[in-house]
Amino acid sequence: MVGILIAILSGLLMSVQGVFNTDVTEHSSLWVANTWVQMTALAVCLALWGVTDRSSFALLFEFRPKYVLLGGVIGAFITLTVIKSMDILGPAQAVLFIVIAQMISAWIIELAGWFGTEKTDWSVQKLIGMAVAITGVIIFQWERNS
Repeated sequence: MVGILIAILSGLLMSVQGVFNTDVTEHSSLWVANTWVQMTALAVCLALWGVTDRSSFALLFEFRPKYVLLGGVIGAFITLTVIKSMDILGPAQAVLFIVIAQMISAWIIELAGWFGTEKTDWSVQKLIGMAVAITGVIIFQWERNS
Protein backbone atom coordinates (compact mmCIF):
# COMPACT_ATOMS: atom_id res chain seq x y z
CA MET A 1 0.00 0.00 0.00
CA VAL A 2 2.85 2.39 0.79
CA GLY A 3 4.32 1.80 -2.69
CA ILE A 4 0.99 2.69 -4.31
CA LEU A 5 0.70 5.89 -2.28
CA ILE A 6 4.27 6.89 -3.18
CA ALA A 7 3.55 6.19 -6.87
CA ILE A 8 0.38 8.33 -6.69
CA LEU A 9 2.37 11.12 -5.04
CA SER A 10 4.99 10.82 -7.77
CA GLY A 11 2.33 11.19 -10.46
CA LEU A 12 0.85 14.22 -8.72
CA LEU A 13 4.25 15.86 -8.32
CA MET A 14 5.20 15.14 -11.95
CA SER A 15 2.00 16.74 -13.22
CA VAL A 16 2.39 19.86 -11.07
CA GLN A 17 6.09 20.11 -11.95
CA GLY A 18 5.29 19.84 -15.66
CA VAL A 19 2.80 22.70 -15.44
CA PHE A 20 5.24 24.83 -13.42
CA ASN A 21 8.14 24.11 -15.78
CA THR A 22 6.03 24.92 -18.84
CA ASP A 23 5.11 28.28 -17.30
CA VAL A 24 8.77 29.04 -16.50
CA THR A 25 9.67 28.13 -20.11
CA GLU A 26 7.09 30.59 -21.47
CA HIS A 27 8.79 33.37 -19.51
CA SER A 28 12.38 32.35 -20.28
CA SER A 29 13.42 29.59 -22.67
CA LEU A 30 13.37 25.82 -22.81
CA TRP A 31 17.01 25.42 -21.82
CA VAL A 32 16.90 28.13 -19.13
CA ALA A 33 13.90 26.43 -17.54
CA ASN A 34 15.48 22.98 -17.81
CA THR A 35 18.74 24.25 -16.31
CA TRP A 36 16.84 25.90 -13.45
CA VAL A 37 14.95 22.67 -12.73
CA GLN A 38 18.13 20.59 -12.69
CA MET A 39 20.07 23.14 -10.59
CA THR A 40 17.33 23.45 -7.97
CA ALA A 41 16.97 19.65 -7.87
CA LEU A 42 20.73 19.39 -7.31
CA ALA A 43 20.57 21.96 -4.51
CA VAL A 44 17.75 20.09 -2.75
CA CYS A 45 19.50 16.74 -3.19
CA LEU A 46 22.79 18.08 -1.83
CA ALA A 47 21.05 19.66 1.15
CA LEU A 48 19.15 16.46 1.98
CA TRP A 49 22.30 14.37 1.46
CA GLY A 50 24.15 16.64 3.90
CA VAL A 51 21.42 16.30 6.50
CA THR A 52 20.44 12.65 6.17
CA ASP A 53 22.94 10.45 4.35
CA ARG A 54 26.51 11.52 3.78
CA SER A 55 27.50 8.40 1.81
CA SER A 56 30.65 8.86 -0.22
CA PHE A 57 30.29 9.98 -3.83
CA ALA A 58 33.39 7.87 -4.52
CA LEU A 59 31.10 4.84 -4.44
CA LEU A 60 29.71 5.95 -7.80
CA PHE A 61 33.07 5.37 -9.49
CA GLU A 62 33.07 1.76 -8.31
CA PHE A 63 29.60 1.08 -9.68
CA ARG A 64 29.01 -1.39 -12.51
CA PRO A 65 27.54 -1.20 -15.09
CA LYS A 66 28.51 2.41 -15.73
CA TYR A 67 25.61 3.15 -18.10
CA VAL A 68 23.16 3.28 -15.18
CA LEU A 69 24.90 6.46 -14.05
CA LEU A 70 23.24 8.22 -17.01
CA GLY A 71 20.01 8.73 -15.04
CA GLY A 72 20.70 12.44 -14.62
CA VAL A 73 21.29 12.86 -18.35
CA ILE A 74 18.04 11.06 -19.03
CA GLY A 75 16.37 13.26 -16.38
CA ALA A 76 17.36 16.41 -18.26
CA PHE A 77 15.69 15.06 -21.39
CA ILE A 78 12.65 13.96 -19.39
CA THR A 79 12.24 17.52 -18.13
CA LEU A 80 12.67 18.87 -21.65
CA THR A 81 10.16 16.49 -23.22
CA VAL A 82 7.58 16.98 -20.46
CA ILE A 83 7.79 20.75 -20.89
CA LYS A 84 7.43 20.54 -24.67
CA SER A 85 4.61 17.98 -24.61
CA MET A 86 2.62 19.94 -22.02
CA ASP A 87 3.12 23.13 -23.99
CA ILE A 88 1.90 21.51 -27.22
CA LEU A 89 -0.77 19.11 -25.91
CA GLY A 90 -1.80 20.54 -22.54
CA PRO A 91 -1.18 18.87 -19.17
CA ALA A 92 -3.88 16.17 -19.23
CA GLN A 93 -3.24 14.93 -22.75
CA ALA A 94 0.54 15.05 -22.34
CA VAL A 95 0.40 13.06 -19.11
CA LEU A 96 -1.84 10.45 -20.75
CA PHE A 97 0.72 9.82 -23.47
CA ILE A 98 3.62 9.95 -21.01
CA VAL A 99 2.01 7.37 -18.71
CA ILE A 100 1.10 5.06 -21.61
CA ALA A 101 4.67 5.28 -22.93
CA GLN A 102 6.04 4.59 -19.43
CA MET A 103 3.77 1.62 -18.96
CA ILE A 104 4.58 0.02 -22.32
CA SER A 105 8.32 0.62 -22.07
CA ALA A 106 8.45 -0.62 -18.46
CA TRP A 107 6.61 -3.80 -19.45
CA ILE A 108 9.01 -4.40 -22.34
CA ILE A 109 11.96 -3.88 -19.98
CA GLU A 110 10.48 -6.42 -17.55
CA LEU A 111 9.68 -8.93 -20.31
CA ALA A 112 13.23 -8.75 -21.66
CA GLY A 113 14.90 -8.53 -18.25
CA TRP A 114 16.90 -5.50 -19.42
CA PHE A 115 19.07 -3.30 -17.19
CA GLY A 116 19.25 -5.86 -14.40
CA THR A 117 15.51 -6.15 -13.84
CA GLU A 118 13.98 -9.50 -13.03
CA LYS A 119 12.62 -11.03 -16.22
CA THR A 120 8.86 -11.58 -16.07
CA ASP A 121 6.59 -13.80 -18.09
CA TRP A 122 4.28 -12.54 -20.81
CA SER A 123 0.79 -11.96 -19.44
CA VAL A 124 -2.58 -11.71 -21.18
CA GLN A 125 -3.88 -9.66 -18.23
CA LYS A 126 -1.13 -7.07 -18.67
CA LEU A 127 -1.77 -6.94 -22.41
CA ILE A 128 -5.47 -6.35 -21.74
CA GLY A 129 -4.55 -3.64 -19.23
CA MET A 130 -2.37 -1.93 -21.84
CA ALA A 131 -5.20 -2.18 -24.39
CA VAL A 132 -7.67 -0.65 -21.92
CA ALA A 133 -5.25 2.20 -21.17
CA ILE A 134 -4.65 2.85 -24.87
CA THR A 135 -8.41 2.74 -25.49
CA GLY A 136 -8.79 5.36 -22.75
CA VAL A 137 -6.32 7.62 -24.53
CA ILE A 138 -8.21 7.16 -27.81
CA ILE A 139 -11.49 8.04 -26.08
CA PHE A 140 -9.88 11.07 -24.46
CA GLN A 141 -8.54 12.19 -27.86
CA TRP A 142 -11.88 11.57 -29.55
CA GLU A 143 -13.74 13.60 -26.93
CA ARG A 144 -11.19 16.38 -27.22
CA ASN A 145 -11.50 16.57 -31.02
CA SER A 146 -15.31 16.48 -31.15
